[in-house]
Amino acid sequence: MSVAESATAIQRGLVDLLDFIDWSGVECLNQSSSHSLANALKQGYREDEGLNLESDADEQLLIYIPFNQVIKLHSIVIKGSEEEGPKTVKLFANREHMGFSNVNDFPPSDTAVLSPDNLKGKPVVLKYVKFQNVRSLTIFIEDNQSGSEVTKVQKIALYGSTVETTDMKGLKKIEEH
Repeated sequence: MSVAESATAIQRGLVDLLDFIDWSGVECLNQSSSHSLANALKQGYREDEGLNLESDADEQLLIYIPFNQVIKLHSIVIKGSEEEGPKTVKLFANREHMGFSNVNDFPPSDTAVLSPDNLKGKPVVLKYVKFQNVRSLTIFIEDNQSGSEVTKVQKIALYGSTVETTDMKGLKKIEEH
């Protein structure tokens, strides 16, 4: 798939799912306190190439992203440097409460090995059938391009669509007269 093809793949009825993230539940394990997940995930921050999400104790990162409604995830963009950018990325749909101790106990919904083109912004198109009714996404960055101790992520963007559902909280009980 050429870069032009991948760019058009995002545009066909797909949106940046940023507005559907439940920020109160977002977590990142092993992030540097001075280079947190917000740098790579939040609008404005993730467009600033000087800001990064960085790992702390070793190269691995475990990111949990809940959504405020059910979504269909089509593709993901993970930008980083050629040396310290992520390499092996495992994605888990609807898998909560994962830690480094149990992340390998579950089969990932999809695995991507990021190429230099991916690190420059080329989207990774996912196994769409595995990401149809997603309430949360766990991203496990297993290693980086050079095998160094620090992984740096400049941008994470998720592309897909919402699933048309009824907002049960918005329903009102009908009074009998």
